[in-house]
Amino acid sequence: MTFLASATLLRRRDGHEARVTYVELFFDLVYVFAVTQLSHSLLHDLTLMGAVHALVLWFAVWLGWQYTCWVTNWFDPDALAMRIMLFAVMLVGLIAAAVLPDAFGANGLIFAICYALIQVGRTVFIVLHLGPHHALSANFRRMLGWLCISAVLWIAGGLASGDARLALWTAAVACEYVSPMIGFRLPGMGRSYTTDWTIEGGHIAERCQLFVIVALGETLLITGATLGDRGQWDTPTLIALLAAFLGTAAMWWVYFDTSSKDGSHAIEHASDPGRMGARFHYVHVILIAGVIVSAVANELVIQHPDGRIATPALAALLCGPALYMLGNGIYKSVVYLRFPLSHVVGLILLAALAPVAYVTDNLMVGGLTTIVMIVVAVWESVSRRGAARAAATL
Repeated sequence: MTFLASATLLRRRDGHEARVTYVELFFDLVYVFAVTQLSHSLLHDLTLMGAVHALVLWFAVWLGWQYTCWVTNWFDPDALAMRIMLFAVMLVGLIAAAVLPDAFGANGLIFAICYALIQVGRTVFIVLHLGPHHALSANFRRMLGWLCISAVLWIAGGLASGDARLALWTAAVACEYVSPMIGFRLPGMGRSYTTDWTIEGGHIAERCQLFVIVALGETLLITGATLGDRGQWDTPTLIALLAAFLGTAAMWWVYFDTSSKDGSHAIEHASDPGRMGARFHYVHVILIAGVIVSAVANELVIQHPDGRIATPALAALLCGPALYMLGNGIYKSVVYLRFPLSHVVGLILLAALAPVAYVTDNLMVGGLTTIVMIVVAVWESVSRRGAARAAATL
């Protein structure tokens, strides 16, 4: 207790942007594994219920990472005590990711206990360090209260099964996702305000951007691994590989070409960085979900390029890019205060593919969705660069 209370763990706020540290990058490796596990789970259970299960587990993965991201924004990850805490979270997170594919089966309780340990344990560590009188103490005590409520729901769900587990875990996700929107309000403890969340905006933006890179990298890993597992590289397979790669590159372009820098600027210069940082996290959960579903679609196309379209495959092929475009559009609404026309047109084009997809095969639909993504990427790049040049001449 003395060690925790006397340690200087807070980041220095000296006017310089808080950099992302090597230990944070090391920490993210666990989430590379978790994202891979999620996409494989969805691929092997490509049904409506399988998608719902994957969605709940994705929110858990994202929330575990998100809450840690905010902690490392306030506290120095290079401090010895923080490093030890992060390594402990990584170890438990590795176990949670390992059992994630069977979280709605026999390993549900293991996953729930690991997840609850991460969320509650990390927050207890911070509360003990801050003591009762620090400006951030009340916020973390309220956060701990909500995480304890969700932990009960996670573990109760782990003990339950079937629909009961799904209901309890959905409630747990809602607790953790919605509670920041109401300032972690609890009876007798008041509420927090985003103006109290004195975050370093550039760090939050960069951490979100790095997670997008993690998800896109996992998509490339799945594409390469699926190609390696193919016994015969015929022409349709190679065309499917090209379409998957170009689609992933277009996803990178849509997000990173201009808007990632503008996003960092927007959060750094916001009048309420805490509120802007929270919006970033709320939006990126949609955006990265699109990357995960797109990875599943790429694997399906490479495995069966000439396979006739089935409804589950069509859902993956269209919903992945659609979720990604929707998430990017909302993200750019936060940054630029308007939803891009290019993204609206892209979503319309994807919807128009649905009724005609059943008369063709996986490769054709995958190729057409890649073309749509490339069109949106080029349109958005030209539009943003033109707007930047116009602004520079004023």
